[in-house]
Amino acid sequence: MHFPKFFLSASGLASGALRGFGSPSSCASFSPRALPGVSVSAATYYPENVPVRISTPYTSIDSSNLRAFCRLELVIVTNETAGSYANTEIWLPDAWNGRVLTIGNGGFAGGVDVLNLGHVALPQGFAGISTNTGHNATVLDGSWAGPGNDNALVDYGWRALHLSVLTGKEVIKQYYRRAPKPSYYMGCSTGALKEIELSPESFDGVIIGAPASRLSRLMAWVNYRLLAVLPETSPRFITADLWTNVIGPAVMKRCDALDGLADGIVSNPWACDFRPETLSCSPGQDTTTCLTAHQVAALRRLYADYYLGPGRTLVSRGYTLGGESMYFSALGNQPIEASADWYRYMVLNDTKWTNDDYNDTTYQIADAINPGQINAIDPNLLTFSSPPHNGRLMHYVGLMDQFIAPDNSADHFLHAHAYARGHSTHGAEDFYALYPIPGMAHWCGGHGASVMGALFQPPPPTYDAERNILAAMVRWVEEGVAPSTLVATKYVDDTNPGKGVAFTRPLCRFPWTPQFRGGNPNDARSFECV
Repeated sequence: MHFPKFFLSASGLASGALRGFGSPSSCASFSPRALPGVSVSAATYYPENVPVRISTPYTSIDSSNLRAFCRLELVIVTNETAGSYANTEIWLPDAWNGRVLTIGNGGFAGGVDVLNLGHVALPQGFAGISTNTGHNATVLDGSWAGPGNDNALVDYGWRALHLSVLTGKEVIKQYYRRAPKPSYYMGCSTGALKEIELSPESFDGVIIGAPASRLSRLMAWVNYRLLAVLPETSPRFITADLWTNVIGPAVMKRCDALDGLADGIVSNPWACDFRPETLSCSPGQDTTTCLTAHQVAALRRLYADYYLGPGRTLVSRGYTLGGESMYFSALGNQPIEASADWYRYMVLNDTKWTNDDYNDTTYQIADAINPGQINAIDPNLLTFSSPPHNGRLMHYVGLMDQFIAPDNSADHFLHAHAYARGHSTHGAEDFYALYPIPGMAHWCGGHGASVMGALFQPPPPTYDAERNILAAMVRWVEEGVAPSTLVATKYVDDTNPGKGVAFTRPLCRFPWTPQFRGGNPNDARSFECV
C-alpha cells in the first residue's frame, strides 16, 4: 500500500521528538547487552525517503516516503529446551517521540507486520515492535501447529508476544539511552487481551479491533455457520446474488433509515426487527428473487446466537443486520481452511478432519484444551486499569464484520463493566471505550466511514485526537482526557486518499449510536450520538 507523503506527516504525535540518536553507524554497530537468548540477525539503516521494500508471510511494504529509521531483526529464544524461537523486529526512528508501539497480529499470522510498522508506528514517531509469534505462516495457515506441536502453540498463544514486548522495551532503552514510556499496543483479532491478563503492566494503552478473545468459540461458530449453508449443492445454500440482490436490499429497507438517513449504512442494527420469513417464496415465484423454506431457516440460523446444549452455553453471537454485502465472503462454496486447521493441528491432531466433521462435542473438546492458552476471557481488568498502573483500553469493531460477530465485542465490554461495578468503585467506562463502526467489515473496509488511524487502513486526513484513534489513546493515557466521539472518514477511493474525502461520520462510544439531525449528510457534524 502506498500513500502520498503529506498523509504521513503525523506531526501531532511526533512533535517534540528526540533527535540525533539514529545514524548508519549506530544502527549497524548496535548489539543488545545483558539479554540472554536474544541476538540481532540483521541491522539495517534506512535514510529518509529511500525505497523500503520488505515482505513477510503476513504483510509487505513498498514505500519511498518513510522517515529515517533503524530496522533491527532479532531472534528471541522462547524455549531453550525445545530450541524454539521467535523472529521479532524493532523499528527505531531517528525522530523518536519517546514512546513504544507494539503491533499485533491477526489470524494464525506468522510474520512480522512490516506494513503497519511503516505506516502507523514510524510516521507518528513511535519505536515499533512486531513479532512472527514464533512461526512463519500466512494468516489462514495453521499447519505449523502440528500435529502435536504444543510448544509452537504456546508461542503463538502468548509467549512470543510477551517476550517480544519485554525484549523490545529493553532494546529501545539501550538504543536511545532512555526507557520508552508510555507503552502502547495496536492490533486486530488476536493478541493483546491475553497479554493484559498475564502481564497487565506491559501496556499503558491498548487499542484492539474485533478481538478473537475466545478463539475456541470463534472457530466453533465458523464451522456452525458454514454448516448452516454448505455445501453449495444443498437446498439451504444462499448464493452471492441472493445476498446482494434479495437479502441486502430487504434489510436496508427495514433498517437503514432508523438513524434518520437512508444512506446504505445501518447504524443501529439493534433497533431493527427484520424477519427472514418476509423473503419467503410464494408458489411459482422465481427463486432468484426470494428464499426457499430451507434458505429462510439457514438465514435465521446465521442471524441467531449460537447456544450449546441443555445448559444453553453461549458460543457466539450471530451476524448483525447490515453486513449482508460482506457475509458471502465468509460463507462461500469453499470451507474456511483456518477453522479446519484449528481442529486438525491444534485440537484433535487429526489431519484428515474436515469442516463436515464438526459437532458440539468438537467445540467442547477445543474449549477444554484451549490450545496455547490463547483464550482471553477474564472480565477482571482491574489490575490493568486501576492505580497505580491506570491502563486504558480502546476497542473498535465493524458492524459488517463477516468473520467475528460484532455483538461478541459488546459482550466483552459488558462483562468487564459488570465485573468492575461489582469489585470496584467505578465501571468499565472509566477505562474502556468501545466503538462499533457502522459500515465497516473485519479489520477495515466496507462502504461506511471507518478510517480513523487503525491498522490496515489508509491514514486519516489529520492525526489529531478526534480523527486518529492512536492520538486519542495517547491523550487519554498521558493527559487524562477520556475520548468521547471520534470522527471516521470515507475516502472517494480508499486506496488513493489523495482523491479526497467522500464523507465523514461520528464514531459513538457504545452504547450510543449516531443519529442524523439534519444538514449536510456527508459531514459528521450533522449527526449526534444518542
